[in-house]
Amino acid sequence: MTSDRPLSAALGTSFAEVIGDPIAQSKSPLIHGYWLEKLGIAADYRRAQVTRAELPSFIAERRADPHWRGCNVTMPLKLDALLLATESRDEAVQVGACNTLMPDPTGLTAANTDVGAIVLVLKRLAEQRPTHSVTLLGTGGAARAVLVALKSLGFTNVAIHARDAEQAFHLANSFGLKQRPQPFDAPIATDGLINATPLGMTGAPPFTLDLGGLPPGGWVFDLVTSPDPTALVTAAQARGLAATGGLTMLVEQAAAAFPLFFGAPPPRSAEDDAELYRRLRA
Repeated sequence: MTSDRPLSAALGTSFAEVIGDPIAQSKSPLIHGYWLEKLGIAADYRRAQVTRAELPSFIAERRADPHWRGCNVTMPLKLDALLLATESRDEAVQVGACNTLMPDPTGLTAANTDVGAIVLVLKRLAEQRPTHSVTLLGTGGAARAVLVALKSLGFTNVAIHARDAEQAFHLANSFGLKQRPQPFDAPIATDGLINATPLGMTGAPPFTLDLGGLPPGGWVFDLVTSPDPTALVTAAQARGLAATGGLTMLVEQAAAAFPLFFGAPPPRSAEDDAELYRRLRA
């Protein structure tokens, strides 16, 4: 278990963090740090590498620290973290995973700010390109959040492509999907494609699936945040498809989590957003 621990945090400043394994690639500290700086809030936001085996003891230690405001949770801890919570907000229950844990007087509250962020991104894509069918890659916590978002927007013509057929069928049945799940490398023949796997992420295997089945008016949403743009986004744009990477979702989910940790909304003017994205892409 490794973590960033600035001197200010060691001296007793309130802090929040992002946890996962791996975690070095996370841009969340830059996002929250920028907002804290703009608002003049004396607090820290850092990262900690935590394995699934270490998670219960790590959270117990943090829960005992009066300066800890909570944490964002990323792969592969989103399902495990929900089980540690004593209270769960509706979106976390619907997803069956959480990306945000906060201390409360009696324990821990779980939330999932991924869902609202994904809804915003999907709305923008659907407004650009007519969407009647979607392929979703993956069955983990991120994929579950995508399915909740799709359901809230009325999309049921969704095909899950996954290596774990049992889990894919379970999700398809749970969310009332019309399409039968397919093997992960099955041809993609829908209006939209959502990658909710780590493929293409820095340090992970590359994304190699063929995009030839997507129509000229189709779109791609890659939840991977690093690198930016991902190879998938670049390939989609080269084919004339609308394509969005994970940075947009990352910023939107962070914007929903920030007030939960620090008690104030983040600065989101056009100028603030432009500067934030400039820093994220530097």
